[in-house]
Amino acid sequence: MNTIALTFRLLWLVLDNTFRNPLRTILTALGTVALVLVVTLVYTVLNNLDRITQEKSSNLKLIATEKWQIPSQMPYRYVAGLSQGAAREPGDVKPEDYMSWGFFAGSTDSDASSRDFNSFLFAFVMEPEKILTMMDELDELSPTSQEYKELKAAVDRLQDNKRGIIVGLERLAKLNRKVGDRITLYSRNYKDINLELEIVGTFPAGRYDGSTVFRRDYLNAALDQYKQEKGTSHPLADKSLNLMWLRVPTREAFNQVATQITNSPEFSSPAVKVETASSGIGSFLDGYRDLLWGAKWLLAPACMATLALVISNSISISVRERQTEFAVMKVLGFQPFQILLLVIGEALLIGLTSGFFSATATYLVINEGMGGLPFKIGFLPTFDVPASAIFWGTVMGGGTALLGSILPAWSARTVKVSEVFSRVA
Repeated sequence: MNTIALTFRLLWLVLDNTFRNPLRTILTALGTVALVLVVTLVYTVLNNLDRITQEKSSNLKLIATEKWQIPSQMPYRYVAGLSQGAAREPGDVKPEDYMSWGFFAGSTDSDASSRDFNSFLFAFVMEPEKILTMMDELDELSPTSQEYKELKAAVDRLQDNKRGIIVGLERLAKLNRKVGDRITLYSRNYKDINLELEIVGTFPAGRYDGSTVFRRDYLNAALDQYKQEKGTSHPLADKSLNLMWLRVPTREAFNQVATQITNSPEFSSPAVKVETASSGIGSFLDGYRDLLWGAKWLLAPACMATLALVISNSISISVRERQTEFAVMKVLGFQPFQILLLVIGEALLIGLTSGFFSATATYLVINEGMGGLPFKIGFLPTFDVPASAIFWGTVMGGGTALLGSILPAWSARTVKVSEVFSRVA
């Protein structure tokens, strides 16, 4: 009974002492909140990139691109063969689904020298029916969800309207347009190809806020019209296929399809390479590798070290002020390890509470209030804060509090009663 009572007494002392100096406690808590916020944001970006680039063992997506050139530029005739995985023999493996991508950069401003980014559009040129079956995240929407129903309606309108275009919410806002508006898109990469388009829908909020899609057959028709009017093919007429996405069920199927495509003479001029989607995205992110490495191994540890120092300094000041108190506690029968636990408990209370508050607030504000973290890396405009960030934010707040309080707590534990009372006398 005495042990239980003493434990409760220590817990009460932890709570009481934490708020003995409210200003110091609040400042320490605010420092913890700020630094946990920074680390949570770093964790959010790294966690999402790890998820995107993680290899799957089933339901794999492959990317076929030009082997020796960046950006990849392949003839559109490759689509027929690549969509079948270059299958020619009875035992060859065929992909379950496919999606072709072309890239069309343009502006609603006819002035080619204009630097108004709000008028700029970077569009994926593809088969509209593949939006729901092949585009990452969109192919995972539940058919019963409101997002799926709205997107399905937009895709249906795109299939019915050859000049239709689906525009992400963020890009639509920057264009200052709405669904139903018509625009003229003046190309910046397909010289002299200008397209009349009608906005038929938007993507769900999130990953594709800055993306746009219009129909492949409309671009092909514009290239054919260019040839009729100019008497010669457009310079990019035979380079309008930038990527092919293929879906296969297993790693074994991937290896077989990759071998079929690589060995096919049909795709030798230009040559084609095949890699998993995660590998392809990883290669695209190579340019950010140093930045991400620095965030993971320099910024985050630096924040944790700073937080530990802040807490250590705060607890050290408190310990120096309370040496007489600790001496009296020893006289009253408190053991050194109990004083150690008392000081560490005070730091843990601040660290765990502040870390949990910071991570939870970050999760709610960014995911619910902002629709994702607007940290643009290539075609990835936003990142959702994972639910696991709440756990890791709490752990980080508590862990750094523990590290920062060990030395001050040990100093409190080793307070000598005789020395303290001799100074008082």
